[in-house]
Amino acid sequence: MRLHTFFWLAAALAIAFSAINWLGLAGWLATLVIFGCLAMHIAGNAIGTRMQEATDRDLFRTRQRSPRTDVPVPSPSHLERHSRTGWLLPISVSIGGFIGGISGATALTLLASSSFAGALLGGLSSAVLGGIFGFLIASFINILRTSLRESLDAERRSSEETIK
Repeated sequence: MRLHTFFWLAAALAIAFSAINWLGLAGWLATLVIFGCLAMHIAGNAIGTRMQEATDRDLFRTRQRSPRTDVPVPSPSHLERHSRTGWLLPISVSIGGFIGGISGATALTLLASSSFAGALLGGLSSAVLGGIFGFLIASFINILRTSLRESLDAERRSSEETIK
């Protein structure tokens, strides 16, 4: 390695050790996670490069072995197509935000005896979390409803085809 690389390595280690000293055990754990992620990233790149270099590049030879079969492309399902979300999503986000904001502000006021500004800020952050949970629940219900409708339609079509 060059001296320039050693300098950057020493600087990174100095910053890491000062963070460990400042943060304590959490700093050690964060450092271990970061270095583990870096090591796995480097190992994944090395393995992927080695696998890419080991692949067979002679496509003409591999095409001659197996006959080509044309598979019909199925029509895209409703979940694969882009569609508008409708009114379920914004309404559920609004309801979730309202319920989250009211319950968060009430809990902070009654249980934690916080000030008006603290209850307002806590209610606002609870409203954001309530809106996120409302979005997740509405998205799950929408996807579940769509997939059930499509599976029932497909079952109905297949039963009609067997009757004919």
